[in-house]
Amino acid sequence: MLLALTFVIALLFAAEAQQPKKIPRIGFVSTGSPGVISDHIDAFRQGLSEFGFVEGKNIVIEYRSERNPERLRTLVAELVRLKIDVIVTAGPTATRIAKEATSTIPIVMGFDIDPVGSGFVVSLARPGGNITGLSRIGPEMSGKQLELLKEIVPGLSRVAVVGNSTQPGNAQALKETEVAAGALSVQLKYLDVLTSNDIETAFRAAAKGNANAALVLGSPFLGSYRTQIANLAVKNRLPMIYPSPEFVEAGGLVTYGFNINDGFRRAATFVDKILKGAKPADLPVEQPKKFELVINLKAAKQIDLTIPPNVLARADRVIK
Repeated sequence: MLLALTFVIALLFAAEAQQPKKIPRIGFVSTGSPGVISDHIDAFRQGLSEFGFVEGKNIVIEYRSERNPERLRTLVAELVRLKIDVIVTAGPTATRIAKEATSTIPIVMGFDIDPVGSGFVVSLARPGGNITGLSRIGPEMSGKQLELLKEIVPGLSRVAVVGNSTQPGNAQALKETEVAAGALSVQLKYLDVLTSNDIETAFRAAAKGNANAALVLGSPFLGSYRTQIANLAVKNRLPMIYPSPEFVEAGGLVTYGFNINDGFRRAATFVDKILKGAKPADLPVEQPKKFELVINLKAAKQIDLTIPPNVLARADRVIK
């Protein structure tokens, strides 16, 4: 009897060992075009690999990208029905749609300008729900951007601010920029870009307002037109500072801010912790610890602008 029982137990252990482990499924949700988010996805994959996760081998990533919010809602509902383990969102609009779709599946923000103001978390230290991740902006960023423009553009007094008012967090970013402008005695002129047709209109308005320079607020929509914006800045000989390196790589002058790709790499840290049992409510939202300064000397030459040596010396990367 004892021998038979031992044999049965051994068979049960063997059967359990032979059963394949459940492969985690991650949803990656974005409102950006494939060209805009490809680097973000690569950075996220890199972050996952640091924890031993290899797509197609021991983890599955379901990608859903759509610029139309209503269509994206349908795609996110699909992910919820698939009962995936974690949703990673690329931007506030994607986060809001995911939040509306589920209160139980963990959501990791790749970035957000104002997670508390957007209602995604109770506080950065204690998110309190099913959402955590990374905040894109630190309170000092707007001031540093305007300070850089003052250093780069002689006699800077008027700055055009290009944004998209439908972008969650745009109002908060503009408010912080206005506070910084007051401290630096710089006048701002906000130019709202809601459609692609508004881009050229914004540049005409900047010229009409005698803007010495311009600042672009973060927005996936504006990021989709980064090459056109950079080219128009050169054409109008307008020094512009941008929210991410992608603009500078597309021909823009300078960027100072949170490295979004590094944020998506860091998002994998949250995914790893959640898959190991941590709850989003207990994982503090990360704020940027390091800002990146990237300068495009070719763009500077095209508008006959000399970048001061002390600014160049501080650059993390210089494009020639």
